[in-house]
Amino acid sequence: MRYTKSFIYTLKETPADTTTLSHSLLTRACYIYQHAAGIYNFLPLGFKVLSKIWKIIEEEMDKIGAQELLMPALHTSNLWLKTNRYNTMDNVLFKFKDKKGVDMLLGPTHEEIITDIVAHFVKSYKNLPLLLYQIQVKFRDELRPKGGLIRGREFIMKDLYSFHTSLECLDKTYNNVYKAYSNIFERLNLPFEVVEAHSGAIGGDVSHEFMLITNSGEDKFIKCLSCGYTASTEIAKIAKPDFNYSYNPLPLNELEQKHLVHTPNAYTIQDLVKFLNKNEKNFVKSILYKDNNNNFYLVLVRGDKEINEIKLNKFLDKEVFLAENKDFEINNWILGYIGPVNLNNRSKVKIIADYSVSNLKDIIIGANKKDYHFINLNLENLDIDDFGDLSIATDNDECYKCKGKYKVYPALELGHIFKLGTKYSQTLGAYFMDETNKLKPIIMGCYGIGVSRLVSAIVEAYSSENSITWTFNSTPYKIYILTINIDDKLQYEKSLNLYNTLIQNNIETLWDDRKESAGVKFKDWELLGIPFVIIIGNKIKDNLIELKFNPNFHKTLKPELFEKITNYQNSLINYDKTLETIQYIINLLNININFIKN
Repeated sequence: MRYTKSFIYTLKETPADTTTLSHSLLTRACYIYQHAAGIYNFLPLGFKVLSKIWKIIEEEMDKIGAQELLMPALHTSNLWLKTNRYNTMDNVLFKFKDKKGVDMLLGPTHEEIITDIVAHFVKSYKNLPLLLYQIQVKFRDELRPKGGLIRGREFIMKDLYSFHTSLECLDKTYNNVYKAYSNIFERLNLPFEVVEAHSGAIGGDVSHEFMLITNSGEDKFIKCLSCGYTASTEIAKIAKPDFNYSYNPLPLNELEQKHLVHTPNAYTIQDLVKFLNKNEKNFVKSILYKDNNNNFYLVLVRGDKEINEIKLNKFLDKEVFLAENKDFEINNWILGYIGPVNLNNRSKVKIIADYSVSNLKDIIIGANKKDYHFINLNLENLDIDDFGDLSIATDNDECYKCKGKYKVYPALELGHIFKLGTKYSQTLGAYFMDETNKLKPIIMGCYGIGVSRLVSAIVEAYSSENSITWTFNSTPYKIYILTINIDDKLQYEKSLNLYNTLIQNNIETLWDDRKESAGVKFKDWELLGIPFVIIIGNKIKDNLIELKFNPNFHKTLKPELFEKITNYQNSLINYDKTLETIQYIINLLNININFIKN
């Protein structure tokens, strides 16, 4: 492609409304253009990158025997009502009525649709296992879309669904998809960590996420620095500490005389830290929850930690919600000052403490009296019914496997795989007849990749403030020909000849044939992120061209691979050897990046 014929309009300045590095660079380099909040156009450059990612995904899906189909983005509500997700996912669904008054929605995911398809066609164990996938536009009504392609209201996903007669069969496919996902990210040269994960609204028993470590990510995961255990902070387990607990209440007069302090208008931990000049680890937060039957649970957690509601629901084996103001009023509990010492209507409340509370001394906690807290209490002075792992894992928490220390990493989710079991097949009537003519629910798996998000992920992984760095398999063009002076006849003719030669040899090339200064052209090359630039300037009189690499391209390759091509970086090459040199580099990278052992 000649630059003068291309749809490329770069920006010198960072747009004010961009919030992440990838959002800024992709906008400045004319890869994407925002239509509305969370809704983006993929411009020609961006679509080339997207298409390359798409192709790699399709190739790896083909290798594991998955068949591609395309399901509708527009859904009626009937299947969603059967699974109850029409209500439970209400906060992210685009809902509306058609002209006949039928309730409709734009699909955020396709479990209901695919299960309905399979229920209609698949009747026998002879038809299983089955793997079906699509790459499709999805919609989620995010309140605060952010980060460009990282979290949008419209986005592109690859979702694969598998169908099985047994758990053993599901396990085999799950492992195959795990390997296929690893291959996809390795071919894209994306560094990733696989972590144990929560299934979320999709459901299922076993789940893993593929994560990219980046400060622009909206997720977090922990890694044990000793044994390597990894998990999302949503489910990461924390070791049970060694402690002894036996309730030893203090007399009321001693509590009031020695431990009760006036803390006016200090509702939050931050207020109390400032007011009492204490470390937040001395405080215990008391958070009141209730279930659908109006049973109450007071959950205690150390002041610097947060309650993990996923763990809490699992611990209680039920779903609980934050108590409402009216619950405090009816039961004479004091909002902002509730605690486990001398609690009114104690019989109505089960008090549970997170492990983070178990070894605290000189505890500061709500005194069940407006504007008052107790100070200098010990664990034995707190009225507690049970202890559990109820908090979000943080740095230096102990690993539940080896008691090593955790480190928390900010991350961006690249892919997510689930073992769904029979959640959808039973609800939507997807059954098969086994070898003994028994009717059984089909066992399912679900596997997603954020295709459009991967475009941003690659930029986040390697780029710098003013320069995108594409990986070898994602770049829109492999070669950028930069003609210093397009009005120089020799430079022009040599550039044109080289451009035609590269194109004829199927080497994707962008030729900067603009009448712009060399400085402008160099800045645009770096901004666009194309790996290699061939500079044709005054040295062409000596039949020499200069080859340079993108400033951060070395980061995308394993060191031993980059060493094989490093001699060509910033090198002068005989013009007649240009094609041979470029073909050698490209073939070397193709072989080393795309040869994946299955």
